[in-house]
Amino acid sequence: MIGVLPRGRLTADAPLAPLLWFKAGGPADLLFEPADVDDLCDFLRALPGDTPVMALGLGSNLIVRDGGVAGVVVRLGKALARVEADGDTLLCGGGASGIAVSSAARDAGLAGLEFLRGIPGTVGGFVRMNGGAYGREVADVLVDATVVTRAGVVETRDRAALEYSYRHSNLGDGEIVIAARLRGTPGERAAIQAEMDRIAAAREASQPLRTRTGGSTFKNPPGEKAWELVDRAGCRGLRVGGAEVSDKHCNFLINSHRASAADIEALGELVRAHVLRDSGVALAWEIQRVGRVASSFPTPGPSPEPKASEAQREGGA
Repeated sequence: MIGVLPRGRLTADAPLAPLLWFKAGGPADLLFEPADVDDLCDFLRALPGDTPVMALGLGSNLIVRDGGVAGVVVRLGKALARVEADGDTLLCGGGASGIAVSSAARDAGLAGLEFLRGIPGTVGGFVRMNGGAYGREVADVLVDATVVTRAGVVETRDRAALEYSYRHSNLGDGEIVIAARLRGTPGERAAIQAEMDRIAAAREASQPLRTRTGGSTFKNPPGEKAWELVDRAGCRGLRVGGAEVSDKHCNFLINSHRASAADIEALGELVRAHVLRDSGVALAWEIQRVGRVASSFPTPGPSPEPKASEAQREGGA
């Protein structure tokens, strides 16, 4: 399958559950952790063209089904997680976390990037998904992104080229964000730290951060909050197998009792059905669901299309 041996770490039948916030799900056929950008490009060029490729960040916004992931999962390590200031911009590696980026911005005296403290993911993930929190999103601060295509070619794309909308970009399957430039504005470090502390405290108070969760489960429909729709439909505390709707924030699903990925996904679909029946709104998944359904688990039912446009900003936690 692999024409060239990479310099990075390549693991066959690699367990993914330990790398995911939900701590559930099947293995990757291959897990690749490249040594650097050249290693990643060489590896992708050597792969057969029909081999699926998927990037994995911190695993916070993801359900990997119990049958595992076909093809190659690419995980960017420390070599691709550096953050450096250059004037009013930060050059961020695709593997850098939101906390690392916001902290580097503070150290450089750059305001406007504090909201990244509230996104539990990496640059690669939140650039792809136009991640956001507390009234801001990546489209507000991105200058450009550097991408390795499925063919192993490095390309730089400006913000307009990504055609951002709410929690969406036009990045294709197999394309991996290896770096991004984010723009801030000059600010006082103490004020920047105070805003980061406010965001951290708000998340701690309102979200089940110390559980096995995946972050916000559903996108906010225009003019609505997903958690309010879920709550009104009576889904707070609802369970399927070992999965449960959080009592603390009911737009979060948690793995409370050794849930399978099938339990978690089935619970999400059950919540969607309750909300659709109660309010007429078809919630759209924000959490990404990938991989094969294990033969011992039922196949999740189809997701109805959202009733309204998804172009609304999240506007809060």
